[in-house]
Formats: sequence, structure tokens, C-alpha cells
Amino acid sequence: MPDAIDDRPYHHGNLRTALLDAAERGLREHGADKLSLRDLAREIGVSHAAPRRHFPDRQALLDALAEAGFARLDRTLRTALADADDDFPARVRAGMTAYTRFATENPALLELMYTSKHRPDATRIVKAAEAPFGLMIGLIQQGQEQGELATGDPDRIGIVLFAMLQGIASIINGNLVPAELLDGLVDLAVDQFLRANRPG
Repeated sequence: MPDAIDDRPYHHGNLRTALLDAAERGLREHGADKLSLRDLAREIGVSHAAPRRHFPDRQALLDALAEAGFARLDRTLRTALADADDDFPARVRAGMTAYTRFATENPALLELMYTSKHRPDATRIVKAAEAPFGLMIGLIQQGQEQGELATGDPDRIGIVLFAMLQGIASIINGNLVPAELLDGLVDLAVDQFLRANRPG
């Protein structure tokens, strides 16, 4: 039986933003596998064809979500570092706290961000990811220039720092430890990171 005529509007004040907001809600509640352009169109009250003006298919929507996620992570880290005290340990603590809070408040989005980044032809997502990771590498370089961290390849040190952050986020997101331990774990990780990388 043919579909009934869809009399919902084709236009929307800011369709792309509305779709991404609805998609992120759906991602959080049901996971990426359950997202569909048709369902999102129904949710925001436009015709089922309207989303294709911005996202030709479901993968394009997921990629845009991942790209927006990295942009938001970048803003989160920039704000945290801008608000931190000038001393280096305080800036490390601010950056690590901001990252782990983002990761534990947006676990489904974070997973999508990282899996999407490694898809073939994910050039825009890789570019979006460079900004937040560049901030953390810049923080390590700042510590080295100020004599707070030992010299060495900032990228390799950054990998270790990232592993610490992801580890903390993973055990909280996996319900292995209570979420209320987050700040204390980050404080301990900051102290260990700074001690292990102190100049000889």
C-alpha cells in the first residue's frame, strides 16, 4: 500500500541544527544503530524528505554529529584552560577534568566521535579532532618550556596522558567505579602524571 501523503512542512527555521540536536538525544537514549533520518524528521515535525537537504544519508548525519562533538570538546577544553589559574599544574588539572567530564557526560557521542574518526575518507572529522588534541599537546609543550615537564616528544607524552584520561572515563562509563569518584581520580592522575614527567 503506498505511503499516505506527507503533509508535514518541508522547511524548518534551522533544520540542520534541529536534526543534530534530535540525533544527539537519540544517540544518548538508544545508540547510533537506532538513528534514522525518517524518525528524526517525524520528531521535529518536517517531511521525511526534508533532512536530505543537509544529510544525503544516515552516515552523513553520523559524521556531522562526530564533527560537532569534536568542536564541542574543543570549546569545553578552551573554556576550562582560559578559566584556570596561570600555574601549570592548575592548567593540567583543568584540562584533564574538563575532558573526563565531557567523556562521562557524553559516552555515546564520544564513542561515535572516535569510531567515525577512523573511517576511510573521514577527513573533516580528523580535521575537527586536531583542535582539541592540539590544545593538549600545546599544554604539554608549555610545561616543557616552563621547566615543569621533562623534555621529550610531546606527542608521545600526550598519548600517555590521553590513555590516563580515557582509562578513567572508561571505568566510570562502564560502571566499574561510581561516577562520584571522578574528580578524586583525576586529581590523583594529575599528581602522578606531573611526578612521572618531572624534569630530572
